[in-house]
Amino acid sequence: MAKTFAHKKQQLYLVLSGIFIVNALLAEIIGVKIFSVEAVLGLPGNLTAGVIIWPVVFITTDIINEYFGRAGVLRVSFLTVGLILYAFLVILATTKLPPAQFWLDVNSQDAEGRPFNIEFAYQRIFRQGLGIIIGSVVAFIIGQVLDASVFQWFRRVAGGRYIWLRATGSTLISQLVDSVVVLFVAFYVFGNWTLEQVLSVANTNYWYKFAAAILLTPVLYLAHYVIDRYLGQEETEVLQEQAEADGAV
Repeated sequence: MAKTFAHKKQQLYLVLSGIFIVNALLAEIIGVKIFSVEAVLGLPGNLTAGVIIWPVVFITTDIINEYFGRAGVLRVSFLTVGLILYAFLVILATTKLPPAQFWLDVNSQDAEGRPFNIEFAYQRIFRQGLGIIIGSVVAFIIGQVLDASVFQWFRRVAGGRYIWLRATGSTLISQLVDSVVVLFVAFYVFGNWTLEQVLSVANTNYWYKFAAAILLTPVLYLAHYVIDRYLGQEETEVLQEQAEADGAV
């Protein structure tokens, strides 16, 4: 039996939302690590580990916006915020659990035989993540609302043409705000970074996102091609018209 348009629409939103949510949640969890870009690529600067997969989030945002409008983006964004808060509450609860003695004993040394406190490491990593949660959630909400709104603005200005313009333009504007806000709140207000360190990492993060947004443009067009083939030409036009109407509200 052929799939109905309503079923295809539902499946598409489900898949895109799943990709969006899992990558946003992973980015929040691994974002506590700051790594050296110079050691990896030979370029100056430092990046948060979460920024590596963040381009998947903003390209998925643009695809959802294209087919489900601003309302579709905000719906999954607010759901993601709720799930992130839930995940970190669970993580917080686990940091309060008393460690088993045998677990401490078998993990009392690292691979080179040096003393190692695994409970301290667990607490240090995950509680640092809890300190980031406020900044990341605030930045995430601001960035998503801004991205969804700017995307639809570019869409109306260009008359539905130039997919790359609305996708890349909205990402570059929203991620400029996101890159600064998340680090400022997480590591300056609630952490121990200097303002200079915040701006330095934010600058590197942003230019990475800038480059990723440009380089991922072909992926965006490929995604459009696959989705248009899946939905059908007529159904695609109907869905995009609905998305544009939602964005204009």
